[in-house]
Amino acid sequence: MPIKTILGLFGGVKPLTVKQGLAVLERDKYRCQYCGLDGLANFENYLVMTVDFVVPRSRGGKKTGRNLVAACRPCNVLKGRRVFKSFEEARAYVLQRREEIRKTWEERAAKLKATA
Repeated sequence: MPIKTILGLFGGVKPLTVKQGLAVLERDKYRCQYCGLDGLANFENYLVMTVDFVVPRSRGGKKTGRNLVAACRPCNVLKGRRVFKSFEEARAYVLQRREEIRKTWEERAAKLKATA
């Protein structure tokens, strides 16, 4: 769907409709714009796809095509309500947090496996 059509779907302050959310996901080819997860690779990936407000609505973000991106649920949760100077800064933050969490998980999993 062309971006002009997507932008035409948005307006007001109501939550995204299913149609609006699907338009964003389709525009981004169901690929998380933060980590690159391919939502079309398999059904499980598809199930975790969401739409993220780059600048959160709670912080004044608008329902515009430039402010909405496809995101997997983990990246959407990690970014949360934080505001960044740019999308690239938000993406760097999310990827860094994912790596920190991965390292912690690996350490804990290794300890649990060692005691099993």
